[in-house]
Amino acid sequence: MLSKAQELKNEIIRLRRDIHQHPELSFEEERTAKLVAETLDEIGIKTVKTQVGRTGVIADIGTGSGPTIGIRADMDALPITEKTDVPWKSQTEGIMHACGHDAHTAILLGVAHMLQQDFVDNGSKWNGTVRLLFQPSEEKFDEQGISGATAMISDEALQGVDNTIALHVSSDRESGKLYFADGMALAAVDAFEATIYGDGGHGASPHTGSDPLFILSNVLPHIYGIPGRRVAPLESCIVSLGSIHAGKAMNVIPGEVYINGTIRTFSDEVRATVHEELERSFKFAEVMGGSYKLSINKGYPAMYNTASVNDVMRGVTGEFAGAEAIVNGTFGMGAEDFSYMTAAAPGAMFMLGADNGGGAHHTSLFDIDEDVFPMGAAVLAETARRYVTGEAQM
Repeated sequence: MLSKAQELKNEIIRLRRDIHQHPELSFEEERTAKLVAETLDEIGIKTVKTQVGRTGVIADIGTGSGPTIGIRADMDALPITEKTDVPWKSQTEGIMHACGHDAHTAILLGVAHMLQQDFVDNGSKWNGTVRLLFQPSEEKFDEQGISGATAMISDEALQGVDNTIALHVSSDRESGKLYFADGMALAAVDAFEATIYGDGGHGASPHTGSDPLFILSNVLPHIYGIPGRRVAPLESCIVSLGSIHAGKAMNVIPGEVYINGTIRTFSDEVRATVHEELERSFKFAEVMGGSYKLSINKGYPAMYNTASVNDVMRGVTGEFAGAEAIVNGTFGMGAEDFSYMTAAAPGAMFMLGADNGGGAHHTSLFDIDEDVFPMGAAVLAETARRYVTGEAQM
C-alpha cells in the first residue's frame, strides 16, 4: 500500500490543490461533493451515494458481507481570507481551507483508489466492506444544532459500520510523524453567551444605579476560578472568554454587557460541573443589584479513541515508517465532530504531522507539507485492508 500511495502522490496533491482553490463552507460543499462522486466513479466504484447528510458522499468497496469499517474525511472550509502566496490559493474571496479538510478529502480519494484496485486484484481474500465517508460541515453546527457527522448518522451513513478510522493533518506537529492517543483524545466543546443587565446612567453619577461593567468585574474572577477551584486541578477543563461588548460613549454607564466564550472538558461529570458553576458565577449579578441571562449550547462530545483500533494503525505505521515515526500522547483540548462517529462505531483518529513552517490551523497563512500525504493514505488503506481480510482484529 505504501508503494501504491507513493505512485498516487501527484494525483492526491492535484486533487487537494483543486479543492483548495475552490473552498466551500459547511453544508455548501456542492462542487467538492461532485468532484468526489465523479472521481469515485472514474476509479470504478459504482456504489456512490450523494446528498447523504445533505452534501455528503458515501461509497462501499467490498463483499457486502462480514464486518464493515468506515473511513471518514471532512470537506468544508472556513470563512477566512487566505493570505498565502501559493499558486493554488483560494479563488473564493473570504473562504479558505485553513484546517486541512482539502487534504483529508484528497487523501481518502487516494485510499479509495488503492482499496478498489486491491479488491479487484484480491477480492477473494476479502470478507468485509470498506465504507468511504466524505462528510460535510465538521466546522460548525447549523441553526438546529446539527453538524455534518450527526447529519450523516441520521441519514444512516453508519448503518452496518462496525468500526471507524480517520486522520487529521497537523500543521503544528513534526512532518512525517504520526501521533496516536488512546482513550479521550480531544475535548468536548460547549459555547456560552450571557448578558448582564444593570440600570446604566451618567458616568458622573455611578452610585445612583447598578453598573453592569462593575458587576462583570466581580463575575469574571469566579469564571476564571472554575478550573482549579471548582473543578479539581487534575481534571482537564478550560473556560475561555471570546468577547465582551458594552456601551459606546465614554461618559455613559451602559445598561447591559454581553459576554461569550467556550468550555472544554473530557468527562461528562466535569462538563456538568462547569455548566453549574458558570450559572453560579453569573448569579453575582443578582447579588449586586442587576440581573442576567445565560445560555449554554452543548457542542461536540469528547472524542474517544479505541486502543485496539489505534494498535492496528500503530502497527502499520511501524512497518511502513519505523517506530521512530510513532508518537503517543494526548492531542490537546481541540474538538472534532468525528467524536459522534466513534461513539456510534468504535474507532480512532490519528494526527498526521505536516509542519512546513506555514501558519497555524484556522489562520489566513495556514499551510501544510504535502509530502506526508502518501504515508497518511497508506496507513488508512492498509489498516482497512487488514480489517476486511481478517488479518487484524479491532
